[in-house]
Amino acid sequence: MRFHSFFILVCFLFLSSKSEAFDTSLANKPIISDSDSIWVDSVLNTLTLEQKIGQLFMVAAYSNKENNHRSEIEQLIMDYHIGGLMFMQGGPIRQVRLTNHYQSLSHLPLMIAQDAEWGVSMRIDSTLRFPWQMTLGALEDDTLIYEMGKEVARECKRLGVHINFAPVVDVNSNPHNPIINNRSFGESPQRVAHKSLMYMKGLQDAGILACAKHFPGHGDTDADSHKTLPTLLHDKQRLDSVELMPFNHLINNGLGSIMVAHLHIPSLDKTDSLAATLSKKVVGGLLKNKLSFNGLIFTDALNMKGVSQFYEPGDVDLMAFLAGNDVLLFSQDVPKAVEKIKKAIDNKKITEEDISNRCRKILMAKYWFGLHNYTPIKEENIYNDLNSEQSQYLISKQFEKAITLLQNNNQLLPLKSLDTLNIAIVCVGENSTHFEQTISKYAPNKVFYISEKNTEEERTQLLNKLLPYNLVIASIHKSNEHAWKSYHIDKETDIFLQTLALQSKLILSVFANPYSLSDLLMTYSFDGLVLGYQNSPHAQRAAAQLIFGGIGSNAKIPVSNTHFNEGDGMTSSPMRLKYSHPLELGIDPKTLLKVDSIVNDAIEQEAIPGCQLLAIKDGMVFYDKSFGFHTYKKKTKVKETDLYDLASLTKIIATVPMLMRMVDNQQLDLDDPLSNFLSLADTSSKKDLSLRQILAHQSGLTSWIPFYLQTIDENNQLRDTLYSTIKTDKHFIQVANDLFLHYEYPDSILQYILNSPLKEQTYRYSDLGFYLFKQMIEDSLSKAIDELVSTHFYSPLGMSTMGYLPLERFDSTRIVPTEFDYYFRSQLLQGYVHDMGAAMLGGVGGHAGLFSNANDLGIFMQMYLQNGNYGGERYFDERTVEEFTACQYCEDQNRRGAGFDKAALKGQEGGPACDCGPSNAAFGHSGFTGTLVWADPEEQFAYVFLSNRIHPTSDNKTLLELNVRTHIMEVFYEAIRNAK
Repeated sequence: MRFHSFFILVCFLFLSSKSEAFDTSLANKPIISDSDSIWVDSVLNTLTLEQKIGQLFMVAAYSNKENNHRSEIEQLIMDYHIGGLMFMQGGPIRQVRLTNHYQSLSHLPLMIAQDAEWGVSMRIDSTLRFPWQMTLGALEDDTLIYEMGKEVARECKRLGVHINFAPVVDVNSNPHNPIINNRSFGESPQRVAHKSLMYMKGLQDAGILACAKHFPGHGDTDADSHKTLPTLLHDKQRLDSVELMPFNHLINNGLGSIMVAHLHIPSLDKTDSLAATLSKKVVGGLLKNKLSFNGLIFTDALNMKGVSQFYEPGDVDLMAFLAGNDVLLFSQDVPKAVEKIKKAIDNKKITEEDISNRCRKILMAKYWFGLHNYTPIKEENIYNDLNSEQSQYLISKQFEKAITLLQNNNQLLPLKSLDTLNIAIVCVGENSTHFEQTISKYAPNKVFYISEKNTEEERTQLLNKLLPYNLVIASIHKSNEHAWKSYHIDKETDIFLQTLALQSKLILSVFANPYSLSDLLMTYSFDGLVLGYQNSPHAQRAAAQLIFGGIGSNAKIPVSNTHFNEGDGMTSSPMRLKYSHPLELGIDPKTLLKVDSIVNDAIEQEAIPGCQLLAIKDGMVFYDKSFGFHTYKKKTKVKETDLYDLASLTKIIATVPMLMRMVDNQQLDLDDPLSNFLSLADTSSKKDLSLRQILAHQSGLTSWIPFYLQTIDENNQLRDTLYSTIKTDKHFIQVANDLFLHYEYPDSILQYILNSPLKEQTYRYSDLGFYLFKQMIEDSLSKAIDELVSTHFYSPLGMSTMGYLPLERFDSTRIVPTEFDYYFRSQLLQGYVHDMGAAMLGGVGGHAGLFSNANDLGIFMQMYLQNGNYGGERYFDERTVEEFTACQYCEDQNRRGAGFDKAALKGQEGGPACDCGPSNAAFGHSGFTGTLVWADPEEQFAYVFLSNRIHPTSDNKTLLELNVRTHIMEVFYEAIRNAK
């Protein structure tokens, strides 16, 4: 039978992130009901003196050490009845197994503690790392700290841990503090008090005992108590107003335990070289009597040099007990300490009642932990439980809200007019991948690297390379290994940045401690300055998004440095897509696993070799994944930066936008006849066709003309008068690798269309009208359509992949192959448009020819969802978007918009949408190569699917037969409609 006792923490707190209206009358007093008191006393009465003394000790346990360490712990449990363990380094499974083993050996359940200031990852591997407290000090929304407390508590419980040695409530007023620093919430006592309380409440509301440290305040020291005994020379008035203020605030609001620091504070106890841990005046007089603290009191580790260099093992334990501490942490020699305490009892320095009272507090705590119902911890699913989606989202949210905008000359950020910017990224240090990748989602760029301790020659070479760029985004990446790693910026780095600022417009992002900014000669030379605090992937992604307006900022720097004061920080507003987590939208990530399953099944059935998917809700990308490979040979994995042939998506991403722009500029009306723009004979059947009819496929145009067949002779060979394997003065229209068409042939294509028969004017899908639209757009605006769309849309939108003729801009390895064209070009098509007609126009068609990745398509669809407005610029009038995306001939049972496809009408089958009730306002388009885009204004939802389902041949129709694209759409609708 296991024995426990009861310890109730009275912790009522209004959980507003801004409110300081705490009920300070609720002091932390152990309130015990009669039944609980009887139980505690009955258990206590069964213990021998040795067992009571043993309960006072908490020793360090490791799950990454050899068997001799395990044997030592076993002996201390069985022979000396120790009360608890503090787990240090190791791994989750190993720690759980050892915890279960040690608990099975103990007469009384052990209380287990851990340093988990930024989560259990502070001590064990394979777990998630929450931000350091300095990073959290920048938050304006402190509910995120409370939520972190709850999540860390959940982690602790899952590991069988009962006490978290957190929060650190030291006020870090000394920039040179070598051991607190990043572990503090900042230099403001009020900020530290409030944020610490939020962390404490999160832990204790979830059933884990918080332990505020390091009493009475380790923040204004320039020495490490692990290595020596720091001295704090402040008078009592200063200690009361700064160092003690957060501790007092937490005590008055239900703090469960406190750890006393190894600090020498003459104003509190003048005894030479005496640490606060060993001082009766500090522990008994100040903490217990003056501050009325009745919770558990822990020593800091008794093996630290702050005390161990002055006293022998055993002696230091006795002194700590005499000072008033309840739990003796990390004793160097438990047997000696037990012996010393027993002798002190014999010598009347300690009474057995003193031992019983301390033991009683420990038993009360054990009851509060629920150890009276102790069951072994389950090993199953431990890694998943410790790496939950909720924790991942919370961590990303904390970093997002902590990123601090410190300088923004002329309101440069978020960046606007992207088409005017030639951007270079310069990364100083290591592990900058996530910063670079996120920036690439917003704008084209070139990345450069330079070491921290760069030479003059390296600086000169890089500065010369950067001359062509009118904007440089530089980033400093310091180690994120642990909170006390050096954050200083090297002098060489500063020289480089100051020189660069004279040469170019410069935005600097610093992924390091706020004090690192003091190493910069000046900061006003930078056009923008963003503080990321830590070099974590989350911080990098958030900083990049802030620069481009994916997120806004309202954070405040929590400490002062040479250039900025505590509390400084500028605000900015979002204006572009945000890359977020499904939970931000209330979407259950488990629902989205259905999408993964659908795609993986499609790949397994060889419907597609691979694909890219992206989904957006309320301006947030909540799903962004790449699957599979470029081909079934499985040599090249699909990456999010790879390009796909968009096929007919070109219609609504190139041709239709240009027509919309012309409508806005009053250069055309949808009801204008085609003859207003093209020279057509009076006898032409096409002259009276309206643009609206053609766009809605209501014109009677023939569905398709296989133009390439006219260029093949009776022997199934390409006509040598029309084609050449080399580029010549007459054969310069490239249709594939080493294949060039005669320059006059596009005119023949146009004549074929104009001479084609006109059929009944009912709904019939046709590409032919978009050949004509291309011609009329280019004739009207005197520029090629690829130049026009790049100038008016793709460049200002910041699209890095979208465009025609991808081989002119990218290596072929980034372009996903489509079909092996055995009937026309006799080669695998990679970077050359699959559509034969578009190929015969040199790869630039009004109906096909665009290549892109999913991200750029998502940006364009979001611009549509925002009625033509994106990134602070207006591309279309709202009324124009509404007109083009509306159903044009619903009364004729034609579902189509003006160029856009829409969901099937009631009673109809087919269409690009799932049978899941998309709104009437929804629109999109599909492409022959296996592509689809969809946007639903009522749901503010957009979806992109890119694949090469026609590889290796277009005979493969499995994707269509399985309805993969619409099934995925159905899951997304389900997810967003069931969002909490």
